[in-house]
Amino acid sequence: MSAPARTPWTLAMRSAAGPLTLGLLLASFAGPRAAAQKSPARASQPARQEASDAVLDTMRAELDRSKSRLKMENVAAPYYIEYRLAELNEYDAEAAFGALRHSQRTHGRSVRVVVRVGDYKQDSYYGAGMGVAEIAPLDDSSVAIARALWLATDQAYKAASEALAAKKALLRQYTADQPFDDFAHAPQVESLAPLVKLAFDEKPWNEALEKSTAIFREDPEIESLSASLRFRAVNEYFMNTEGTVTRQGYTVYSLIFSGSTQAADGMRIERSPYYAAAKLSEMPAPEKILADAHKMVETLGALRRAPVVDEEYRGPVLFSNDAASDVFAGMIGVNVLGRRPKPGDSARVEGKFAASYHSRVLPPFLSVTDDPSAKTYLGKTLIGAYQFDEEGVRAAATPVIRDGELVSYLLGREPIRDFPESNGHGRAAPGQPPAPSASNLFVVPKPASSPEELKKKLLEMCRDQGKPYAYRVETLGPGYNPRLLYRVYEKDGHEELVRGAVFNELDTRTLRNDLIAAGDDPLVSNREGLVPTTVIAPSILFDELEVKRTDAKNAKLPQYPPPELAASH
Repeated sequence: MSAPARTPWTLAMRSAAGPLTLGLLLASFAGPRAAAQKSPARASQPARQEASDAVLDTMRAELDRSKSRLKMENVAAPYYIEYRLAELNEYDAEAAFGALRHSQRTHGRSVRVVVRVGDYKQDSYYGAGMGVAEIAPLDDSSVAIARALWLATDQAYKAASEALAAKKALLRQYTADQPFDDFAHAPQVESLAPLVKLAFDEKPWNEALEKSTAIFREDPEIESLSASLRFRAVNEYFMNTEGTVTRQGYTVYSLIFSGSTQAADGMRIERSPYYAAAKLSEMPAPEKILADAHKMVETLGALRRAPVVDEEYRGPVLFSNDAASDVFAGMIGVNVLGRRPKPGDSARVEGKFAASYHSRVLPPFLSVTDDPSAKTYLGKTLIGAYQFDEEGVRAAATPVIRDGELVSYLLGREPIRDFPESNGHGRAAPGQPPAPSASNLFVVPKPASSPEELKKKLLEMCRDQGKPYAYRVETLGPGYNPRLLYRVYEKDGHEELVRGAVFNELDTRTLRNDLIAAGDDPLVSNREGLVPTTVIAPSILFDELEVKRTDAKNAKLPQYPPPELAASH
């Protein structure tokens, strides 16, 4: 009997250090083994809760065996080995135009092994030496799991020995010694938390998707209307030769709408409301989902009829807390990551804040802290919370910006200049190598103004500058471009919805120099990504920002009308 063909993810898993996405993980179960690996249509089996479980026992035994027996002739023995096993249970469903398009459960496991040769000062963690990932058995067979770990460990050791030689050759091109270690020391910890499970009834959620997307019938000019959900539970096991052992899990529930239409001039208009929660009980009820779908369709119609921004405006702009959370996520959350630059690069880190340590990056009235230990805020569970990162380091609250000044970076166990230790922010999706990542990013203004005070200030500035109106943005789309933008008229404060605008020069410099006030209305914005994060941010007011018409070309309108709704079933 011939071996089954390898799926794309299988090939990626065997390619040593390449980054892996959750999508690739899921793709691996679409091949010949899908029938055997697909979970039953009902809720997942209860998760193991005992302190001693077969997976951990097998990982411990194989790690001990690797420590004592892993040695090649003329190659130094490893000074460090780590094993990480991730188990994913996921449910995905999507509906469009009132009909379910797909609905499936996925259950899979991956193991990732890192072997380091050398020492903490200089080691093999480079290129192919960054680890090997493999698909792991679904059941708790000690023989099957041990063999997966053995194979990955053997490959990782061979890759590490070659990577260390290549790394030394590269570093010889540079005269200056690296002023920090390759790998940070970390305290030994042991924590065995209960595992999580995915248990829910699919039917009401599928019906909610169908009903909410069926309301396209209320507006014949809606070109697309879909809704999709992803519910997932991830359990992670970690251990290393330093003696650290952790077991933990998390759940994320998310739902997104996607709708589009076209104005009479051909301008394409899109909306994509999004929900994410750590608990199913915190997701909107089906009635709320349907009401929000109605609101989205009404808004698409209003945008279609709205006037186009034709002028070039420069003046005050007020951002809602929703829009502000996107700004802080993309301009602060990304740039405070302590990602080490390439060898030979003198910068401290990658990104916009590479040379900003102890410099002002925000107005003095704003501070930012990333706190993975915070579990709830304003009555909502934060999906960015965790106890230990994917390198076995205890999570720690880290002030990154204090009174506008950058005072720290978010770090894993890869040190950078002036920062020799991890602060528990080395995070990773299943199968991926860890990298610095935000968790729960708190943006705190001092002092803060009420939303009413911010709008009053907006109109005062508008009046002082002799402008008939200012702008307020409610939601943003890709590239920080407004999806919902309103003119706020100075005379009486009434608002007018407009379309077709973009912000010019909205960047980290603008955020530092032109942001003049912030609200007392923090919004908890849970965000599902490769690793879940949360941004807690208030509304913000800029004293000067350029608003102009987009230069994107309008699309052609459909050549003939859509099918008659009366003919649809």
